[in-house]
Amino acid sequence: MRIGKPAAAAVLVLGLAAAGTGAVGLVLTRHSSPAARPAALTATLPATLSTSGPATPSTSGPATLPAPRGRIVAAPPSAASPVAAPVSLEIPAIAVSTGLIRLGLTAAGALQVPASTSVAGWYTGSSRPGAIGPAVIAGHIDSATGPGVFYRLEELRPGDQVYIRRTDGTLVVFRVTSVRTYAKAGFPTQAVYGPTPDAELRLITCGGAFDAGRGSYLSNVVVYAVAAS
Repeated sequence: MRIGKPAAAAVLVLGLAAAGTGAVGLVLTRHSSPAARPAALTATLPATLSTSGPATPSTSGPATLPAPRGRIVAAPPSAASPVAAPVSLEIPAIAVSTGLIRLGLTAAGALQVPASTSVAGWYTGSSRPGAIGPAVIAGHIDSATGPGVFYRLEELRPGDQVYIRRTDGTLVVFRVTSVRTYAKAGFPTQAVYGPTPDAELRLITCGGAFDAGRGSYLSNVVVYAVAAS
């Protein structure tokens, strides 16, 4: 849950609990695909995540993180220049520092999710961070034992920076442009997962009230960001 907010309305998560594990899971929205959509997005697109319920509130104050060091790619490369896969994520404004695992699709058409709530994951069906198109990274907000990696995601504001390190040692920097909360019933799949003319980033967790009857939350938080120039 969010510090200082009622548990029922403050804890964010992402969809249906993974069977037998209690891990957060992503649900895919099925719909017709426009011709312009990349091949990786033509069948089913991830839309929401979930956990087993609200976490115990944290009483410790947030830490601060310095900006990452290393080679920085300040502008998106051309489509002809492939970029390396992401391996870690840092968001100094909300004290996030995490490795990135790879997330694919399950046999049921759902997006795989991290087994741990402390690690975020990059959806390999989306663009690589820094390449043209939206790179999609999802993470847990919490679990029954405490806050998850994206516990403070909704606190981000336009202008905040997101750093993603890649396998070749480079850093790509993104600038937050907006933070939106959507009811799951009205999740804007095309806006989140559809093609873009530039290198962009989407960070996804959940928000809104917790529905105890269904064991899930009613909204999603999506952070939109663009590659810094």
